[in-house]
Amino acid sequence: MTSSAPMPQELLKIAIEVARDAADTAYRMRAEGVSVAATKSTVTDVVTAADRAVERQVLDALATLRPDDSVLGEEYGGSAAGASGSGVRWIVDPIDGTVNYLYGLPHCAVSLAAEVDGEVVAGVVRNLFTGEEWTATVDGGAWRAGKRLRCSTETDLGQALIATGFGYDPARRSHQARVVAELIPQVRDIRRLGAAALDLCLAAEGRVDAYFEKGLAAWDQAAGGLIASEAGLRVAGLGGLPAGPDLVIAAPEALFAPLHDRLADLDAAGGP
Repeated sequence: MTSSAPMPQELLKIAIEVARDAADTAYRMRAEGVSVAATKSTVTDVVTAADRAVERQVLDALATLRPDDSVLGEEYGGSAAGASGSGVRWIVDPIDGTVNYLYGLPHCAVSLAAEVDGEVVAGVVRNLFTGEEWTATVDGGAWRAGKRLRCSTETDLGQALIATGFGYDPARRSHQARVVAELIPQVRDIRRLGAAALDLCLAAEGRVDAYFEKGLAAWDQAAGGLIASEAGLRVAGLGGLPAGPDLVIAAPEALFAPLHDRLADLDAAGGP
């Protein structure tokens, strides 16, 4: 970061304030009743009115608090990294786990991260239903409820509980299901909970041992990825590539190589 850039803690404070207000709005709208407003990639990839309202609220709040920054959001798009004059870009997923939200399943969250010159330096993920909140700053650790988080100490892939997720395209889901079918006999078990940001946070505190998924966008992994890495997880893609749409793996160092190699053998980054 440049000497004139805002400190990560300053950005985190803003992120927490904005995310808490956004989560309150999403929770209230769910209590009032929610319906599908549109679909995106497929008919099962839904957008609710709350997704749009919450993201608009976040955009308006950031425009007031940090008017020179840029924002990338799932529903309204936004600027490329480094496009703002300030060098700060916010990355927002207004409701990560929209299908869970639609059905009232308590595994969905607001995710908000701040980048400085292309590097994510602060992030918060807040569960809409439970109020659980995970935060991190670069080199400042990952935290929940005042407790610094440490990832799992599991060293045996055969004893590891692995979280994952599936895309919405039927062909991609079919490929991902084949990967899971081959992987599950070689691990303790698989969990598919339906919200990538929260899955990364659960991995950060060892409530699952590791996580992988193909097809994540920046807003799915920006805050959760920082929280995971600051808790000691290695967050990367296959073959030395950074974590990205092809694949995100978040695992403790002892599990990363065996999980990585098994996913490579199974062509987890392949398919549609």
